[in-house]
Amino acid sequence: MNLDVQIKNTAPLKNNLTLKTNPDNKGFEINMKKMKHRIALDKVSKFIFSLSTLVSLVVLGILIYRISVQSIGWLDMDFLTSNLSIFPEKAGIKGAILGTLYLMSIVIPVVCILGVSTAIYLEEYANKGKIQSFIKVNISNLASVPSVIFGLLGLAVFGRIFSLGSSILAGGLTMSLLVLPVVVVASQEALRAVPGYLREASYAMGASKWTTTWKVVLPVAVPGILTGVILSVSRAIGETAPLVVLGVPTLIMKLPTSIMDDFTAMPIQIYYWTLDTVLTKEYANLAAATIVVLLLVLFIMNFTAILIRNKFQRKF
Repeated sequence: MNLDVQIKNTAPLKNNLTLKTNPDNKGFEINMKKMKHRIALDKVSKFIFSLSTLVSLVVLGILIYRISVQSIGWLDMDFLTSNLSIFPEKAGIKGAILGTLYLMSIVIPVVCILGVSTAIYLEEYANKGKIQSFIKVNISNLASVPSVIFGLLGLAVFGRIFSLGSSILAGGLTMSLLVLPVVVVASQEALRAVPGYLREASYAMGASKWTTTWKVVLPVAVPGILTGVILSVSRAIGETAPLVVLGVPTLIMKLPTSIMDDFTAMPIQIYYWTLDTVLTKEYANLAAATIVVLLLVLFIMNFTAILIRNKFQRKF
């Protein structure tokens, strides 16, 4: 009798399961349609993203091929070690390379000291509130401001008010303003990614705020900070608009010997030679050779950033 009762009681349960899993159920059909729609949308999105990546790679490949072909016969040691000249066959980029190195010798210390210090203060010391949020939002907005605006700022402040003209110091400080917001944001993200229990363990051992920041937080955040600094410097090396607005000369025969001298840089030379291709076609080959050198520098710096991130990154 008990067995019969149990069998009768389980019969309605089986019927309910059959109704819920029956393909003829209306709800089941609606779910299947939604699933098919999502699968189709996923395939279309994957195709669009893959096509976008392929188009970008093709355009980059065409650009590199075109520049490489144009630079053949022009890119050699004489081109790298010769001074600028009005004659294309005698022109070189020694002065532009030195100017770029001098420029980066100012940009790198300024953005490292000011950018990282600002990020440390905002993340570790500043009181959480509306003022801090307001400062962070404005720094993030500055990172997206067009570079020509920073050129105008550098011209007004460093070129006119401080009477630095178009010297290396004025150009380096202007470029530092350009990439400083990027360094601050990247450093903030790196500091924010440090696990909180590392700070708490340091405080539990009796360490002070600065000791915790210097000995615990910064070593963990260094890979992210260095990556942001290197990528920012890479942007500064390739920028032309701020230097053009600042009045950096496009043709200067004298090599710079101090940060107060006038200078030229590789982006400026590319800009100058590209403008003169209408009159002299050989300038296009000079511009292509300079672009190859600049691209090699940028690729090396980006590759270095990847190596630093992979070598020093820690997992917690």
